Amino acid sequence: MSHEILLTQLLYGGAGILFFLLGVWSFISHEPLWRKLIALNIMGAGVFHVLVAVAYRGLDAPPDPVPHALVLTGIVVAVSATALALAFGRRLDREAPEHTSDAHGGVDDREDGTHA
Repeated sequence: MSHEILLTQLLYGGAGILFFLLGVWSFISHEPLWRKLIALNIMGAGVFHVLVAVAYRGLDAPPDPVPHALVLTGIVVAVSATALALAFGRRLDREAPEHTSDAHGGVDDREDGTHA
């Protein structure tokens, strides 16, 4: 393997690891559920980057098709799961009118609608 191939794999793999770690940090540090959902999607993007880096074999050889198939399947599953989670979240918001979220993730818990 040449140095260019290793550099490309390290860049894609390193970016994937950084995306995954950013998603873990965001999942742990943020409270609103929709931000946790975005964090899970960022973590998934990191895993996809790592799989693409693993599949790369160089300029002369075709990439390994199995990781690419896993990434394509993962993207479809991630979009479907995100849509389902958003639908569940919307339903939870409709069924719990006493706890409405604002744009900053706060909760209206006073009767007059002001924030605590």
